[in-house]
Amino acid sequence: MSRLTAKGLTLGYDQRRIVDDLTLAVPDGSFTVIVGANGSGKSTLLRGLARLLNPHSGGVYLDGEQIHRLRSKEVARRLGLLPQGPTAPDGIVVSDLVGRGRHPHVGLLKQWSEGDQKAVDGAMAATNTTDLRNRYVDELSGGQRQRVWIAMALAQQTPLLLLDEPTTYLDIAHQVDVLELCAELHEEHGRTLVVVLHDLNHACRYATHLVAMREGRIVAEGAPTDIVTAELVEKVFGLRCRVIPDPETGTPLVVPARGRRTRTPKGSLDDPAATREAVC
Repeated sequence: MSRLTAKGLTLGYDQRRIVDDLTLAVPDGSFTVIVGANGSGKSTLLRGLARLLNPHSGGVYLDGEQIHRLRSKEVARRLGLLPQGPTAPDGIVVSDLVGRGRHPHVGLLKQWSEGDQKAVDGAMAATNTTDLRNRYVDELSGGQRQRVWIAMALAQQTPLLLLDEPTTYLDIAHQVDVLELCAELHEEHGRTLVVVLHDLNHACRYATHLVAMREGRIVAEGAPTDIVTAELVEKVFGLRCRVIPDPETGTPLVVPARGRRTRTPKGSLDDPAATREAVC
């Protein structure tokens, strides 16, 4: 049984529906990537899975229990989240920010322990941020900051980790660096990852399970090599293309055709009726 599922899930903002009657079971032990055009609902779905949005209908289930019925600290012990564009408090150093990942495990009667320190040290070692521990977060480069935020999420020591656009605003080298780190967390540390990405080729290269969305619904899911075709790319993104094997990995590689897009997928930000969320 999947530890994280959505059943008949409808999400939105005010009266605007973004995700509509969606059902999803995240495969345990997978590197699941959610893709889709801007406005398709992928970040909204991730927020729903993380209990940041109340469903209009349906529900999200964590270990078979409705996630909204669980206490916040209980959810945080099982599920970690790195939101899009997180901001750190002014004047905080790296080690203190990573230490905040231990919040679900400490409280009034449980003080900082040797185990908490080991979790922080291990998270920083896994993300190659140990040498940054005494640096101020606001003086780091974008790639360094992303690694620090991932370290904070790792310090929670949750079996499930959700990341919303972790490569946004990074140059190509830092994008690959962050995704290689995610792959290592999945392959060597056994984490189940659910990641929202814009770049379809990155998604195809790193995902073990791909979820393609359009207009708030899932139109295809499975291993990238099983589902990614030129027809699917045109349906989801409105982009004519060729799909060829990636010479490095053998995974699908999308090569756009020259010329204008054939159409704009309904619900994208280029569509006048698109949602204000600007979240995908």
